[in-house]
Amino acid sequence: MKIVERLLLKLIIIQFVFLLLTQVFFHKLNSFPELQQLAQYEGVSENDLTEFLETFSSK
Repeated sequence: MKIVERLLLKLIIIQFVFLLLTQVFFHKLNSFPELQQLAQYEGVSENDLTEFLETFSSK
């Protein structure tokens, strides 16, 4: 049972490292510019409070 636990822990760590590397690759290095446009369109990237409030007050 100890071997399985160690194996699962190693897999989780490897998955996390690949997740971080993928996030850096897509977002910081701008390798997929459409992703940034989609994130801005969906409203999930770096909106400040005033833009958020303006969105609600315009309804």
